[in-house]
Amino acid sequence: MKVITTVCHRDCPDTCFLDVVVEDGRILSVRGSKENPITRGFVCPRGVGDPKRVYSSERVLYPHVREESRAENFGRVTWDEALSGFTERLRSTLETHGPGSVLLYDYPGNQGFLAWQFPQRLWYALGATTTDYSLCASSGHAAIGLHYGLTYGIQLEELDKMDVITFWGNNAKVSSPHHWAFAARARKNHKAVIIDVDPRESPTSESADIRLHPHPGSDVALAYGIARQVILNDGVDKRFIHEWTYGYEAFEKEALSWVPDRVEQVTGILPDQIEAVADVYMHRRPAAFMIGLGLQKSNEGGGAARAVALLPALLGYHRGFHYSDAQGRHVDWDCISGRSLTKKKGRIVSQVSMGRRLASGEFKFVFVLGTNPAVTLPDQSSVREGLKRDDVFVVVQDTHWSETAQFADLVLPAPTNFEKSDVNFCDHHLYCRLSNKAIEPLGESRTEIDVMQEISRRLDRPEPWLYQDPWETLSVAFKGSFEEKSFKDLMAGEVLELRLCERKEYQTPSGKIEFSSSTAPGIEARDMPFQTELNTEEDGYLLLNSSIPKYTHSQFTDVYGPIPQIVWINKEDARTAKIREGDTVVLHNERGRVMVKAVVNEKVKHGVLWSPRPLFGLGGNPLNILTPGTPQKLGGGPNINCIRVKMRKAGKGC
Repeated sequence: MKVITTVCHRDCPDTCFLDVVVEDGRILSVRGSKENPITRGFVCPRGVGDPKRVYSSERVLYPHVREESRAENFGRVTWDEALSGFTERLRSTLETHGPGSVLLYDYPGNQGFLAWQFPQRLWYALGATTTDYSLCASSGHAAIGLHYGLTYGIQLEELDKMDVITFWGNNAKVSSPHHWAFAARARKNHKAVIIDVDPRESPTSESADIRLHPHPGSDVALAYGIARQVILNDGVDKRFIHEWTYGYEAFEKEALSWVPDRVEQVTGILPDQIEAVADVYMHRRPAAFMIGLGLQKSNEGGGAARAVALLPALLGYHRGFHYSDAQGRHVDWDCISGRSLTKKKGRIVSQVSMGRRLASGEFKFVFVLGTNPAVTLPDQSSVREGLKRDDVFVVVQDTHWSETAQFADLVLPAPTNFEKSDVNFCDHHLYCRLSNKAIEPLGESRTEIDVMQEISRRLDRPEPWLYQDPWETLSVAFKGSFEEKSFKDLMAGEVLELRLCERKEYQTPSGKIEFSSSTAPGIEARDMPFQTELNTEEDGYLLLNSSIPKYTHSQFTDVYGPIPQIVWINKEDARTAKIREGDTVVLHNERGRVMVKAVVNEKVKHGVLWSPRPLFGLGGNPLNILTPGTPQKLGGGPNINCIRVKMRKAGKGC
């Protein structure tokens, strides 16, 4: 028996260090490593369940091709046959339709640099179409960036010293359990106050000291309401404002216009609640604002993120928020992916609007890597229509028979993160170590790099950087990336800390925090956060959806079973619709319908529903069939967390 040190590669804020227990070449268990100062040996249900996923009956272990056009039957083939078919169809598409008709659709199902970024090199060399990767956090980055430049902020270990910790649109107890652990420890050790802002009653809000449940989409108004109270009660750090900010006067004028009655009308939050929260911020210092990625995944969600991010500046904190540390690091990302190594500039298209693009036949060859678009993309009807087209050739390389693999013409097996060595950096803390291979790849799995380089050879691509040793590439890309240590030390097994740009450095034209953004007009955005009008009189309901503990997006259904097919309904709404606990209900809009079981409670407001993401309904339809494929104006992000639907009790035959 031996223990292999590795790192979790899930698309998750915590990125735990893992110790994998192996005997006779088989994984026995996975446990959290105490070497990481953030994750500290705790591992979530996905980490515990990962060995079962490695040996799941749903693993793709050999290459397969579809035996009949659009039939559901697949036949096993050799790697040579699979790669020959891959190359032939790709070459034909390039010659007939050009590189713009070839789509690389990839995402961080495995966040390793060698599993995700390095294999992009072939597609950049070809000049293929890629996406803007806007599905996760782009609107928040764009919006907060208007005021701060880059969007890095406070570090998680600083929560130990905070007197106030606010989780805003951030169900940390589920989505970021290690973040919550820091907050809970601060409360236990020195009575820090935990504030939660969420339109529903989440596990985080149930454990918070102060809870605000605003109407969905009203966060800008709430932030201005809090700002007004701070301003009127001399809670503003005027010296900080003078030295470190730009455009404050315009912000103050806007904030003062949000009188309590106006804020209450928009948010549903009573004036005394806002006064109480503002009082905590003014008299309990320092404070941290933990901004959730889910906050910006709704219509004008970027505006909500930027409004919250400006509150700590009002109180005199340099970057007193935490959103994501993906920016502000000293890593040559484009070197790894090859983007900077070619003069070819392929098209970059909206990931959020991918459904209509696929359905239109815009792409004739689609390569899918590290993601499951037939579940996770909005506008699912269009996505699936596009993947089923007879004139498109779909190749999927994956570890498991995902829903997207079922639409493919060619399916290639990839090893899990336990079956290959890699490097993965967390977007929410700075600690990293080498992710070592724990076991040999199962079946005939081949790494993403092996496939990319073999296709490059078969296409006779002349670019030498396509065949470069990937570890040499990382050594170059990570030069100067770490505090004190080097890539050589990482390879030797040391735990390293990444360098981050200075806290007091602001990459804005003024070099300061810009309450009124000087760059916003150039991208047709408002210079300050703007509260959009909420149509509360519109017929129907607002459907929220978010993750639950046992699943990372669509992963782990083979371990824990289907994502619960439920919807939370407010008691008043259930009574009006004559729906009882356990009834089958139909959620529907102009895009489709999903059937789920009713859970009647008071954890959501009147007019608001909630379901786990990304469930499949009782009739087999994915939840995202209800979601529009319309990008936000700012940052191009999705509107997947606030969907307008109607609801009815299912009748016979539904």
